[in-house]
Parts: sequence; C-alpha cells; structure tokens
Amino acid sequence: MRDRTAADARTVYVLNGPNLGRLGSREPDVYGATSYAGLVASCQELGKELGFDVEVRETNDEGELVRWLHEAADRSVPVVLNPGAFTHYSYAMRDAAAQRTAPLIEVHISNPYAREEFRHTSVVAAVATGTVAGFGIGSYRLALHALADELTD
Repeated sequence: MRDRTAADARTVYVLNGPNLGRLGSREPDVYGATSYAGLVASCQELGKELGFDVEVRETNDEGELVRWLHEAADRSVPVVLNPGAFTHYSYAMRDAAAQRTAPLIEVHISNPYAREEFRHTSVVAAVATGTVAGFGIGSYRLALHALADELTD
C-alpha cells in the first residue's frame, strides 16, 4: 500500500452511483425522505467527528465513477461506495474497486436481498472490505464508523 500524504491521510471519499442524487424524491418508501443534500451534510458532519475530511460525490456516469475509484486508489484514499444499479453488473467498476489501496466499504440504503432477485448479486462485494445495507441513510454512518475502525487497527 502506498503511503498517503498528510492531506490524503484525513480524506475519505463517499462515492454514489446513478439516481442517488434524487434521494428524497425517488421512491421514498424504499430510500427514505432524506434529500441528497441531507446525506452530504450527514456524512460530512460525522466525518468531522471521526477526524475525516469527507468528500461526497454522485454521478450517473459509469466512466466517471471508475475514474474516481482510480483516483482513490492512486491516492490511497478510503472509500464508502454506493454503486447504485452498477452494483449488479458493472465489471468495469468492480475491477476499478479491486485496485483499491485503502479500505472500501460498499453501502446500500435498502437491503438488496429483500428486493427483486436481480438486486441479490453484487459484483463489488468480493473486492470490498465489507458491505453495509438496509439501514437507510444510517448505512452511510455505519460505513464511516467501519472505516474509522479499519484505519485505526
């Protein structure tokens, strides 16, 4: 694992795939009422408590998500990753996640195993440090705490 710079040592990326920018209006019975802005604020506030500078990003573009994972690997930045629908079929994203040089926690707001069968497969899970799912926006908080534990062990 490459040494992290002083600036990188406190940085964590929270990367979100397609449709996560529509939180609060997208299927609130599944994803809750918290807006994307609320998610960003929650992650950044908890990050400060844990000693992290949390950078939250969202994209509907698979290539952009792959580039962000490469950036994280090159800088040894830990990642909380909600791949959205890319979870189930994006081998390009899976291969980018496999190049990680710091912990990577896969996160899902809903429990994929309690939903449609096509959601039961994650191509990311096998290369992630761990997966947190089914706790609503709280899944992100649990993932950030898990990263803090991983980075202090």
